[in-house]
Amino acid sequence: MKKSTRLSNILQTILPKAEVLPFIEQVGYVDSARKFTVYDLFLFLSQAALQQWDGYRDGEKRMPFSGLERVNYSTISKKAKEVPFELFKQLLSLMIKKCNRSARRRLRIPKQLLVVDSTKITTGKERLPWAPLKAEKAGIKLHVSLIADTAQLHKVTETTGNSPDISSCKDVLDNRFILVADRAYGKHKRFDEYMDQHQYFVIRLRDNTHFHKPVLRIRKRPLAGSIEQDLTCQLGKKATLSKNRFRVVILKDPQGNPVILATNLHRPSAENIAAMYKKRWQIEVFFRWIKQHLNVPQLFGTTPNAVYGQLYTALLVYVLLKLLFDQG
Repeated sequence: MKKSTRLSNILQTILPKAEVLPFIEQVGYVDSARKFTVYDLFLFLSQAALQQWDGYRDGEKRMPFSGLERVNYSTISKKAKEVPFELFKQLLSLMIKKCNRSARRRLRIPKQLLVVDSTKITTGKERLPWAPLKAEKAGIKLHVSLIADTAQLHKVTETTGNSPDISSCKDVLDNRFILVADRAYGKHKRFDEYMDQHQYFVIRLRDNTHFHKPVLRIRKRPLAGSIEQDLTCQLGKKATLSKNRFRVVILKDPQGNPVILATNLHRPSAENIAAMYKKRWQIEVFFRWIKQHLNVPQLFGTTPNAVYGQLYTALLVYVLLKLLFDQG
């Protein structure tokens, strides 16, 4: 495992905070802290071991670059003194149990890519007065998550056409997968939420995104292909500033335009991060296919029940055809 691996992501997947809290109660420790809790100490000590930090002072400086919120070294020291070591002994026993083969299969640490996007279906305003868009148009959206490598439909939800994509993103996510999405899903505060939810992601940023305190990642080999930069930073300014630091990979598309990707994956190479994002094209192919082959743009009815009933049935047919094709 590389030292730059975001250990806390994997660790929080296997031992989430909610699962650790009962053990804290068992050892009789009352955790009254708000800023630096017992769980934060646990993550700090884990990073310190992996990255061979020199002590609390050294760790204080390195915390922001490891996805941890920075606190004063004296706070860390005091906490480490107070918390009974029996807690960490019990967590060790729990980790040993979880990391056997059968447990690893049940945990389903993300390996596959889940591509998320929406498609809009428009018509005249008079046909769908309950779903108005600009001018004389009306329309609805289908928000879809698709397993990239297999093109299998994973989750779907519906909204009217003027609903922002990011507001419905949570309804089609699954933190067993790595989320891959375009700029419509690139809200900095949402990235912080993904960290709390243990949701891995590779999401394109807008070209004017501000990088706060950028630090270039150390590489053993020079950047290859279209990759131009590989760094970590906080994203945004002031009110939009992210709480966590994220990895940013910058590359050029075939036309020479910049493509800026944000991710909380730190183990894959920058080249692999770029390859993950390119898988997003699968959902564009999916939308084009269902519109060309399943009569999706031709809405028969005018009520919500009629419209969505038709569209969900069309998607059901897609799933059936995909099954038959895969088994043929």
